[in-house]
Amino acid sequence: MSSRLEAEHLYKVFGRRPDEAMERLQQGVDREELRADGITAAVIDASFTVEPGQIFVVMGLSGSGKSTLLRMLNGLLEPTGGHVRFDGQDLTQLSARELREVRARKISMVFQHFALFPHRSVRENAAYGLEVQGVPRAERNERAAKALELAGLAGWEKSWPDELSGGMQQRVGLARALATDADLLLMDESFSALDPLIRRDMQDQLIELQKKLKKTIVFITHDLNEAMRLGDRIAVMRDGRIVQIGTAEDILVRPADDYVASFTQDVDRSRVLTAESVMDTDLRGDEADCACETATPTTPFNELCAISARVSHAVAVLDKRQKLVGVVPRQRLVGYLGDEQGTPVRCATPREKAVKAGA
Repeated sequence: MSSRLEAEHLYKVFGRRPDEAMERLQQGVDREELRADGITAAVIDASFTVEPGQIFVVMGLSGSGKSTLLRMLNGLLEPTGGHVRFDGQDLTQLSARELREVRARKISMVFQHFALFPHRSVRENAAYGLEVQGVPRAERNERAAKALELAGLAGWEKSWPDELSGGMQQRVGLARALATDADLLLMDESFSALDPLIRRDMQDQLIELQKKLKKTIVFITHDLNEAMRLGDRIAVMRDGRIVQIGTAEDILVRPADDYVASFTQDVDRSRVLTAESVMDTDLRGDEADCACETATPTTPFNELCAISARVSHAVAVLDKRQKLVGVVPRQRLVGYLGDEQGTPVRCATPREKAVKAGA
């Protein structure tokens, strides 16, 4: 089973006297005031925990500090302050040699721009991390072949990187990370250089792999739709700080501030929300007829929309014991997906759903 990752009050300051600048931040000095002095506070007081087997997504605009944060998690950047703990070790206390050993065996990174060796075959690229570990050739070739198969590249082992499409090259990068059997995968905007359809295919691939392998994954992205699709939990960063951590539903339904709310404006909520997200738990009065079609707390929003279109009253939400736990009046659906004039929600046709899914 993968190990727990903990980040505790991480700071990263670039410029003169970083320790002094960190103390000023802790005393409440504004980031912009430091910038006027030629100091960049890239990450400010970041704390979070990633449980074993979770995909933890860090998202934010360019310059928000997300990639700097990621590089502190495996020691590529030394924190100005704070701690990173993984697999019972405080990585911030390790020597350079010990950190290299951790990166070789316990933590793998998948980069945005593939980082493949053009003079090595697909199999050799996938086996590179094992070569660094000193694994014998026969074993590393076997493990690389299995990783390539998991990544959907069986049969391409002898090909060269320039013979592959962008999506296939990214799969090689993913296979290289999987071949080392590291517990923690760090993925830095790994799909952002891909075309939209290939990008979605890679997201599907990651979701399927995660069902089998149960790795602990930290995934960096600037795309909220990607974050919502992949993340068990999501951290939103702004100006070096984490402004909210929660599930996709938390981010959509309960944004921490106007900045987070502005991020969610163009998100397809029907792909994220469930009956539990939108139901009214104030059950005073007879508001729903439980004798006809009902929903469960996990009923997807689109299906809930379809049920609401077929009944003339609020939709009853029943738990596993068939106990009424909430109701969803139609006006609530309008509130989540309708426009400002309250245009009624119309359930998408199968063809519309298929077109949207391929978008």
